[in-house]
Amino acid sequence: MPLHIIKLCVGVSDVETLERNAARSDWRIVHTRMTPKRAAEIEDGGSLYWVIKGAVACRQPILDITTVGEGKASRCEIRLESRVIRTAHLARRPFQGWRYLEHRDCPVDLTSAGDTDLPPDLVRELRELGAW
Repeated sequence: MPLHIIKLCVGVSDVETLERNAARSDWRIVHTRMTPKRAAEIEDGGSLYWVIKGAVACRQPILDITTVGEGKASRCEIRLESRVIRTAHLARRPFQGWRYLEHRDCPVDLTSAGDTDLPPDLVRELRELGAW
């Protein structure tokens, strides 16, 4: 099973905005300060799950993870596919940086869960109440 990463999508208000931005090449590389120690597991089919407005809303498959620079000037670059895959909403509290996300804890893709015509806010509220 691949290992995934979860990260807050700061400055993006909805999945549609992320989809538009993901088409641009400068949005396909995510810069972080720390390189994951388990990068090999992530590169083996992992995705970056985006938290938008307090819930996991979508994911982008990870192509590779590289460390750029040396010493204190080093940083990590995570290169993503331009494809954004919507997922079932899963509430998440705010956190800094990124976290590992085990495959068993990932929300299902909407393509496999069945798309819905309900507004995302209503879906999020129903999930938080445990009604869906």
